[in-house]
Amino acid sequence: MQLNTIKPALGAKREKRRVARGIGSGLGKTAGRGHKGQKSRAGGFHKVGFEGGQMPLQRRLPKRGFVSLTASDTVQVRLSALDKLPVERIDMLVLKQAGIVPHGARAAKIFLSGTIGRKVILAGGLAVTKGAKAAIESAGGTVEG
Repeated sequence: MQLNTIKPALGAKREKRRVARGIGSGLGKTAGRGHKGQKSRAGGFHKVGFEGGQMPLQRRLPKRGFVSLTASDTVQVRLSALDKLPVERIDMLVLKQAGIVPHGARAAKIFLSGTIGRKVILAGGLAVTKGAKAAIESAGGTVEG
């Protein structure tokens, strides 16, 4: 194969449709715009979603859903990350000093990922999933408030 012999596949390239160039083109006379009206005229424009003065659909339907503004304040922490900490009593301050949790975080939630092989005490209102709590307690640790 030479570069000078490469061609597009048969039927891949089509000629541009010539609008408003006589009846033979299939789009002569009104050029596919129909008869009269705003959309048939040059510069005929209306806003997206405009329904001729009728209340638009996006305004007729009720607002739904909710985006939490505080969801980004809570950080997820792996159980295996707690196993690497040198202290036994773990709270939010310890997690921030160890660099596991960013300083801007307001809350942390421990979830079951990895294993823990030593006794730890979770204090300071850290949130814990059921699986993580079971793993901590089976290793001899406790979860306070």
